[in-house]
Amino acid sequence: MTAALADLRLLASGKVREMYQVEDDLLMVASDRISAYDVVLPTPIPDKGKVLSQMSVFWFETTGHICPNHYISEDVPAEVEGRALRVRRLEMYPVECVARGYLSGSGWREYRDTGSVCGIELPAGLRESDKLPEPIFTPATKAELGEHDENIDFERAAELIGDRALIEDLRRITLELYEHAATHAGERGIIIADTKFEFGASPGAEIVLGDEVLTPDSSRFWPADAYEPGRAQASFDKQYVRDWLDQSGWDHSPPGPELPDDVVANTRAKYVEAYERITDRRL
Repeated sequence: MTAALADLRLLASGKVREMYQVEDDLLMVASDRISAYDVVLPTPIPDKGKVLSQMSVFWFETTGHICPNHYISEDVPAEVEGRALRVRRLEMYPVECVARGYLSGSGWREYRDTGSVCGIELPAGLRESDKLPEPIFTPATKAELGEHDENIDFERAAELIGDRALIEDLRRITLELYEHAATHAGERGIIIADTKFEFGASPGAEIVLGDEVLTPDSSRFWPADAYEPGRAQASFDKQYVRDWLDQSGWDHSPPGPELPDDVVANTRAKYVEAYERITDRRL
């Protein structure tokens, strides 16, 4: 590809990514921006975009036996090399497909209030961060920019998709992808507590894996050697930033505060360590 980014048509700009048109395909560019509580913070995290893109490439390359995906190549303009992917266009489904193997985040809060998560009854007496008896599929709506995703039950997901057999296939593939990734990461000392996938359709394929895959932005990665149920866990994702923000007194309304240098450096180190441990590759 010889085109510069300025020559391409910008189709969408989100909290972290830009999407450009490249002939009949898309260019998916990950920035170093970081968001928390649905607010993009003013301080970037160096190499974050590279980690997100390169980790997605690793998983796209190693999960094709489970589900086809939209990844084509890393033939991208020089100015975004390493942090951009050329991908197929998909007709995306309006549901985020979430797999949970551990009780954390919104799943923990819902369980604490109702004893269930997304309509799935769970055993009584579970603690925060407990491993679930088996991984569960907990779909969510896709929120507009600035809004929060909303956990929904299987029946609501079936209504949104409009095809019960299709959402059953999405559930099966979501859990297969999660279990494959959790096993791989577990052998490298990382627990994948939960993760979200996005799927779409392309000509000739009803279910194609899209967006980013099993990154620190779309997953909870915990160091296995520090795992201790009954509390929140140390994490390789932006939870470190969220914790600092919570202690800073910020009220979660925009604009977000600047991050201090040590928080930036530690966050970058967590992203890079997760990438290098999971992929056995250097950034």
